[in-house]
Amino acid sequence: MTIGAQTGKHTQSGATATQRIVETFRKNRLIPVIVIDDVKQAVPLARALEEGGLPCAEITFRTPRALEALEKISAECPGVLVGAGTVLTPRQAADARSAGAKFVVAPGFGAAMVDYCIEHDLPVFPGIATPTELEFALSRGLSVVKFFPAESLGGIAYLKAMSAPYGNVGFLPSGGIGLSNLAAYLSSPRVVACGGSWMAPAEWISAGQFDRIRDEVRKSVEAALAIKGER
Repeated sequence: MTIGAQTGKHTQSGATATQRIVETFRKNRLIPVIVIDDVKQAVPLARALEEGGLPCAEITFRTPRALEALEKISAECPGVLVGAGTVLTPRQAADARSAGAKFVVAPGFGAAMVDYCIEHDLPVFPGIATPTELEFALSRGLSVVKFFPAESLGGIAYLKAMSAPYGNVGFLPSGGIGLSNLAAYLSSPRVVACGGSWMAPAEWISAGQFDRIRDEVRKSVEAALAIKGER
């Protein structure tokens, strides 16, 4: 099994929807994890991410207006790859899909939700913390998964040890990651991209500090590129 081999319909270029998303993640190396309460902040936030050089957002379903915010970004910011996070049920996955989510991320492995996404060709990245959970994901044909909560589980050392028997699986670590430990994760070839809220904390979003978000995103992108050896 190779990375990006998740079930999905092939395009004329031969790539599945999941493969295209994974390649974008690999290019960006970072996934901003967004908690947003006010729909009016959605588009300015997305533009700040784009201006900072990271046109991607995982809108977590942790607030009542998250779905509306996702829909707003999808409709008004076509250059931003927007997905849904903290998706726990098939109903939430269906709502995310209807709102324009291009991918779904979950904190754990919910079989019914994962099966819904696979059936509807919606790229899905469930969270895993153990080899057993990883094998659940592999049984569904998934080859890129979220690793959560990364730092609490033991960080990159645990990820390397846990994943060693599973040669071609890629990971999206999230949870406790920031600029101080980003290099430890991104230096591993098993890590596709790191997710985190440090680039756009909820309090900065609610305060409308979009220039600050743009600058933090830009700094984080520079750091990620440096780790890749491109700068």
